[in-house]
Amino acid sequence: MSGKNTLLAIRVGDRGNNALKVQEVLTRHGCNIKVRLGLHDQDDGNVCSPFGTMILQLSCEKGDVRCVIEDLS
Repeated sequence: MSGKNTLLAIRVGDRGNNALKVQEVLTRHGCNIKVRLGLHDQDDGNVCSPFGTMILQLSCEKGDVRCVIEDLS
């Protein structure tokens, strides 16, 4: 991979309805993703929250970073 390394953190709400859409975007841009870390929230009863956070390390040019952000929006 060439280009710059960029860290991107995203917050996914309503994971039940949005997880597949987010996965499709990440798959489409998979060649630009060097590292992907997914974290999900839990309440005190160890029940998964409908929210999650993802941290991505992108290895691509600024234009490609903008494209990833737009597609995730």
